[in-house]
Amino acid sequence: MRKPRATAATSGPDGLASAGDVAAIVAGTHGDPFAVLGVHEVDKGFVARCFVPHAEFVTAYTLTGKNAGELSKRDEGGFFEGSLSLRKRQPLRYHARNAGGDWWLTDPYSFGPVLGPLDDYYIAEGSHLRLFDKLGAHLIDHEGASGVHFAVWAPNARRVSVVGDFNEWDGRRHTMRVRRDTGIWELFIPDIAAGRPYKYEIIGPDGVRLPLKADPFAFKSELRPATASVTALPPVHQWGDEAHRNFWRNADPRREAVSIYEVHAGSWQLHDDGSFLSWDELAGRLIPYVVDTGFTHIEFMPISEHPYDPSWGYQTTGLYAPSARFGDPDGFARFVDGAHRAGVGVILDWVPAHFPVDAHGLANFDGTALYEHADPRKGFHPDWNTAIYNFGRREVVSFLVNNALFWAEKYHVDGLRVDAVASMLYLDYSRKAGEWIPNEKGGRENLEAVSFLQRMNKEVYGHHPGVMTIAEESTSWPKVSQPVHEGGLGFGFKWNMGFMHDTLEYFSKEPIFRKHHHGDITFGLVYAFSENFVLPLSHDEVVHGKGTLLSKMAGDDWQKFATLRAYYAFMWGYPGKKLLFMGQEFAQRREWSEARALDWNLLDFRAHRGVWQTVRDLNYLYRSRPALHARDCEPEGFSWLIVDDSANSVFAWLRSAPGGNPVAVISNFTPVPRDDYRVPLPTAGRWREIINTDATDYGGSGKGNGGAVEARAEGGGISATMLLPPLSTIMLELAPD
Repeated sequence: MRKPRATAATSGPDGLASAGDVAAIVAGTHGDPFAVLGVHEVDKGFVARCFVPHAEFVTAYTLTGKNAGELSKRDEGGFFEGSLSLRKRQPLRYHARNAGGDWWLTDPYSFGPVLGPLDDYYIAEGSHLRLFDKLGAHLIDHEGASGVHFAVWAPNARRVSVVGDFNEWDGRRHTMRVRRDTGIWELFIPDIAAGRPYKYEIIGPDGVRLPLKADPFAFKSELRPATASVTALPPVHQWGDEAHRNFWRNADPRREAVSIYEVHAGSWQLHDDGSFLSWDELAGRLIPYVVDTGFTHIEFMPISEHPYDPSWGYQTTGLYAPSARFGDPDGFARFVDGAHRAGVGVILDWVPAHFPVDAHGLANFDGTALYEHADPRKGFHPDWNTAIYNFGRREVVSFLVNNALFWAEKYHVDGLRVDAVASMLYLDYSRKAGEWIPNEKGGRENLEAVSFLQRMNKEVYGHHPGVMTIAEESTSWPKVSQPVHEGGLGFGFKWNMGFMHDTLEYFSKEPIFRKHHHGDITFGLVYAFSENFVLPLSHDEVVHGKGTLLSKMAGDDWQKFATLRAYYAFMWGYPGKKLLFMGQEFAQRREWSEARALDWNLLDFRAHRGVWQTVRDLNYLYRSRPALHARDCEPEGFSWLIVDDSANSVFAWLRSAPGGNPVAVISNFTPVPRDDYRVPLPTAGRWREIINTDATDYGGSGKGNGGAVEARAEGGGISATMLLPPLSTIMLELAPD
């Protein structure tokens, strides 16, 4: 059921629009143009009124081409009206003429609304889970015409118009209809198709015209520095990834191998002239590389539309639009499908914590603090000079929840890594006393943000089983990765920032001093199973003067490479899912910059190739050995073998899981080989060496144990005597009988 169309209450007894209405339409100040323009019943007949600048003559026709009447010019600005020879109300086309020529246009004000009462109800309630089918710009057929339906939320605006090249960016021509129950403005504009740039011209509550605004629900955007939204066809890609999606729908990701390759799509590789690869070109290069290197997932830094390259996508202005930097949105769908067909998942970095204050974006959207808090103590982020979403407003929560569902449904993404969760959870994040407002209970917790995150996770897991959410949360907030019904935030996983910090701090120390920092390694196991963890060596660690992972390792060049290989094997043997930022898999020497491609020529050098081969082999072992992944999140899968040998900086532990042989992980973090080193093992017998990071194939010195050691029962226990190579990690697997 649609709302009844408004009629011209201000027309005179002759059916003519009042002079005030005419002047307001021409000036673009009328509060309800549908009450004046379009088709209206007068004395059992119909009149038509239209605003067509530049026209001298206008004739009305039905959509079938029947002449319905000549319209008279009421105002030199382009206001026309006249009687119609119609028996029933229907949409009209106009033939406009002037001395320079003629043109046809279909009258948007002769059509009824597209949204209905049920939309109003669920939108107002904040429970609408298909907003992306209702808001934004949608190509539709409506009442016999083809065109685009536009809808945008701007409850405090005096007027909202669609502007674009189709109306000379003139906000008087396509003023929208307001649905007052929800603050949604909508308009069906016939005769425009895909590929047309548009924005919204908004007059705020104070009567001031705002800078033109991009569509918050735009599905496509112009390439920066242009900032308009673009009308787009819905995705038409024919998916062929059902096998991949079925696997993850039925899997418990905590018990699967998850090894993530973090990628900045704009700088992984570039064309020779420095321009971006398209999604199809990335698919042809990145997917085979990831498959060859053995990662299970690609995690993209934010790919939604953003104006500023050095923000890396974390200051997004178009949450629903894949960035135009890499081509059409369908290209991203093809990339995801191609990755899935190759057995690789795709995770997106997602940024619901804050948004930039660019004039064309969400800030002060309808002349008020609509998406953000008005009070800067809650609505402005001092670290990034950005606005903070108002998580207490149901329409804002609905906007963000729908966005998470949108990427899962429309683009089949496998997961969302949620950025800057800690900044959302704490009202005093990066603020001094007096710069923040306590919650209703007097505390520092952002209860509205907690509620939003819980709802987002419930909706994503409820509607899209197989999709995982991952929190970048750097504090000790409890139960981040536990279900909402158990009092948790509901994420699937949490980044283990403590692991990253402590281990990098340890490996930056000269080996001779590491014995004094033994606890940097052992402490992490105190809390390793308090959450479902991802171990991240992310982009944040290799930018802003921090240097690359290779440069962080202590010692000379040989020691740096040896330590990095040992570190990776230590991490792949450690409980938790894995994440490595691009370039670190081959020991990039230069700090990462979004402005240039990775230094791929380094793979021609033995030391760098050896690191890449180490990562490749570790990924193979991690995926093929249940002991190394099936109990990543369960304490039953881990036990220390050697925890207290700080004098030698040696660590050893056992990984185990049902369905696989146990694996012992042994690390020697000094450059001194340890001969005849005794390691306790749980079972007597032959233990095969399945990786040794000191192997010559990796660029090491080649010291080892001939491929295996023998564990024997001696002195009331079982142990094996072995050589621990310098600055190395080895893994031993109990050989089958």
